[in-house]
Amino acid sequence: MGDLRQQAEAGSRILELSTLYEISKLLGSSLDLTRNLNGSLRILSSFMGMHKCMILLCDPRTGELSIRLALGMAPEEIARGKYQRGEGILGKVVQHGVPIVIPDIEKEPDFVDRTGSRKDPAGQPVACIAVPIKLRGESIGVLSVDRPFEGTHSFEEDLRVLAIVASLIGQAVGLQEHIRREREGVIEQVRSRDQLDGLVGRSRRMQEIYDAVEQVSRSRATVLIRGESGTGKEMIARAIHYGSPRASGPFVRINCAALPQALLESELFGHEKGAFTGAVGAKKGRFELADGGSLFLDEIGDLPSSVQVKLLRVLQERCFERVGGTRTILVDVRIIAATHQNLEAAIARGDFREDLYYRLNVVPLHLPPLRERREDIPLLIEHFLAKANRENNRKVRITGRLLKVLLDHDWPGNVRELENCIERMVIMSRRGLVVPEDQPLIFEPAPRRDDAAQAVPLPMPTSPPSRLRDLERAQIVQALRRANGVQARAAELLGITPRQLAYRLQKYGIVRAFRVVDERTAIEA
Repeated sequence: MGDLRQQAEAGSRILELSTLYEISKLLGSSLDLTRNLNGSLRILSSFMGMHKCMILLCDPRTGELSIRLALGMAPEEIARGKYQRGEGILGKVVQHGVPIVIPDIEKEPDFVDRTGSRKDPAGQPVACIAVPIKLRGESIGVLSVDRPFEGTHSFEEDLRVLAIVASLIGQAVGLQEHIRREREGVIEQVRSRDQLDGLVGRSRRMQEIYDAVEQVSRSRATVLIRGESGTGKEMIARAIHYGSPRASGPFVRINCAALPQALLESELFGHEKGAFTGAVGAKKGRFELADGGSLFLDEIGDLPSSVQVKLLRVLQERCFERVGGTRTILVDVRIIAATHQNLEAAIARGDFREDLYYRLNVVPLHLPPLRERREDIPLLIEHFLAKANRENNRKVRITGRLLKVLLDHDWPGNVRELENCIERMVIMSRRGLVVPEDQPLIFEPAPRRDDAAQAVPLPMPTSPPSRLRDLERAQIVQALRRANGVQARAAELLGITPRQLAYRLQKYGIVRAFRVVDERTAIEA
């Protein structure tokens, strides 16, 4: 008789340990909390013969206790399962933080069957066991199960198992909450001008960017960031990575335009020893280094055609071989690409693969140039000025006149150009207050060299104008004179496009300010 009892106890203990092992393994298998909790309830039901298993969690704002997941209940019954702290048995479990066992719920006056599903159809008495789910010592919910009441049944084993399971659930909920707060914190960093210099701004366009970053960060989708140079594409890429479930993984970047083709392929995919001259050992590429994280491919529009083919395969199959190797390497990498080029035009020219374009352009983000969000310029100036003063131990300020001059400029180099301008201003200033005459900006467009023409350096006026816009206007006038009033030729001399010149002519009111007198001379009308 004693042997049978010992065997029964041993079998019960094995079943108990098996239940706890399966639940702990499931809760640690992924970050999908709903799936994991639902699976845990199913294990309790199948292993331990428990019914009406449900998890109730408290709303952190209202304190209301409601059913998060339940087995053996209809959706309308689950929707009715809401309790206040201290209300009924479940509310008391949360309020006092102690487990409660009700051998027969029909005989318990404090039992509130809000769902209407707790009566056994056969009329057999039903027992309810409820244990608190705690996080950092505070009750955040309840794990509740039913089982048919048997007069000889001891609830000690049930309480022991459910208490451990409730503790595991509390840890899982806490981990999920921690991840949520981390994501929100990263998004707040994106919005904080003290954390991400290039993303300062409260304009409508920037708010749209912030919202898009927050939305896309939650997914695994490939992102293509487009925008002019200096608009902050890499900062957006970092924000997407650190706001995603991959935030704990590596963020690896590579500039596709900065390396020759042979070296770029090795940098991306790695190489084996002896793959080429100088390959004295095996080397991991950026894809391997970014496994489990994100890979930022900057200037993707400059990727050579041969490398585009290999990149397309990685995007499709998530595998590749190192240069000179035959072993297939599997990787789990999220791709974030960026370019300032017109990829559609590159496809039309045959310089960029159309199938690769569609693989990269899953979620496109377009960063506006600074001239399209001028209301953000004062915030950027304030931020960069404080940063430059702090780094250079200065206390430089700017006048309202200079601020207006800076607001009037188009900033073709965008935020990067503005930051450099402010830094030069702080470093070169001989006094604490900077006026327009002290500024270091020269609005001479960057020379553009091509087969058609070369930009010619323009002489500066002998007496510098007091305003930057006057200086730019003077250079345009000078170029038009040298080009005999021909706008296309003047644009070539200035190193800008005819469209950009037409915009400046209209801006400064000199659209029809010139007429050709003869082949050599043009005078201002």
